[in-house]
Amino acid sequence: MDTASLFRLFLLAALWGGSFLFLRIGAPVFGPAALIAFRVLIAAVFLWLASLWLKKKLEFGRHWRHYLIVGLLNSAFPFLLFAYAAQSLSASLLSIINATSALWGAVIAALWLRTPITRSIALGLLCGLAGVVLLVGYGVSLPGGEDWPAMVSGLIAPVSYSVVSTYTKAYPTEATPFGNAHGSMWMASLLVLPLVFFVPLRLTPLPCDWAAVTALGVLCTGAAYLLYFRLIQDVGPTQALSVTFLVPVFGVLWGALFLNEAIGWNKVTGGLLVLAGIALTTGLVKLPMRVRT
Repeated sequence: MDTASLFRLFLLAALWGGSFLFLRIGAPVFGPAALIAFRVLIAAVFLWLASLWLKKKLEFGRHWRHYLIVGLLNSAFPFLLFAYAAQSLSASLLSIINATSALWGAVIAALWLRTPITRSIALGLLCGLAGVVLLVGYGVSLPGGEDWPAMVSGLIAPVSYSVVSTYTKAYPTEATPFGNAHGSMWMASLLVLPLVFFVPLRLTPLPCDWAAVTALGVLCTGAAYLLYFRLIQDVGPTQALSVTFLVPVFGVLWGALFLNEAIGWNKVTGGLLVLAGIALTTGLVKLPMRVRT
């Protein structure tokens, strides 16, 4: 990976890690529905302007069903779940939970695509499970507290990412990666906007709140997608997915710097276990082969 691609990789991780910071700022003010409606609509408009600049066609009429599925499972549903969770959980904790999508992906691929679970994947799942248990056990209040529904929502969101990732492998289409991002954002907007009429704004947003939701839509969604697809083009999908390891680092960093979130031993240990699990399940680290005599 050359220097330019490495810079894009760290920039992408910083943007995606920052999304949890802006969720934490905006969710208590806008509420989950309005916040995500603004996020996906702003991102859709940004990607539309980018498509005009880059002269990329959407082919909406041809792939609208595919865009609908991707928009629901990769944007609307998980974004709403994370926004709901961000009302009570810290940005650093959410960024670590988000990284478990790679672990869920191994399980879903084994069930759906009959992908074999090797020793490395099995050990990775155990490490990831231990990390999640540690984060959940020390990251929420006592049973009956408000944090438990938020934690459940945060854990379901990466499952949705994994389902749509497996879906795209099982049913490949001719839609381009940019088309997937652009079309899915318009579909996500159509799915989320009606919810705003049933869940009004909680508080009157201040200029800083509008700045947070704008950054969430433009930088952490629209621009981040462009960076991600550029990385796939330059270095391939495997190396581009290494951003998964960096997002929790920036998520914890931004939460500590801007929201004064404490970095306890449970976050460090649980986060390291989750990252170790990702490294094993994605094949970045493999156990040595058994030698038969």
